[in-house]
Amino acid sequence: VDASTSAKAARAGFAVARAWRGAPRPALADDLLPERALAGDPLARSALVQRIYVPLKDQSTELLQTLWCYLDTGRSLEATARELFVHPNTVRYRLRRVADIIGWDATHARDALIVQSALILGAMSESASGRRRLPHRR
Repeated sequence: VDASTSAKAARAGFAVARAWRGAPRPALADDLLPERALAGDPLARSALVQRIYVPLKDQSTELLQTLWCYLDTGRSLEATARELFVHPNTVRYRLRRVADIIGWDATHARDALIVQSALILGAMSESASGRRRLPHRR
């Protein structure tokens, strides 16, 4: 079962490897999660949500809010601090905690892409599951 999943991930990674200009050769399929997710790979989408969004959601809302704000403000510590009414050092501290929890550092460009993709997919999955719970109207 795991070999099949691994082969699917490898094929999906091979199909999108050109999309990451600076990709090391060879690149791991997991290193190409955002590209695979954009190409419609359900394994990559699930991996991003489960490895990044869910652990942050399970922590505190301040970490997730800080991360969203940091990415939305163009990765600016000062703009994030102003928007959240905290000191820039608080933003730095929270971003370090995020990196400790998920293993990706949003202050690095490539990691920020991975993390932002996961946040978007996580929010989409929550809104999609919320829509399914609504009663069907005729």
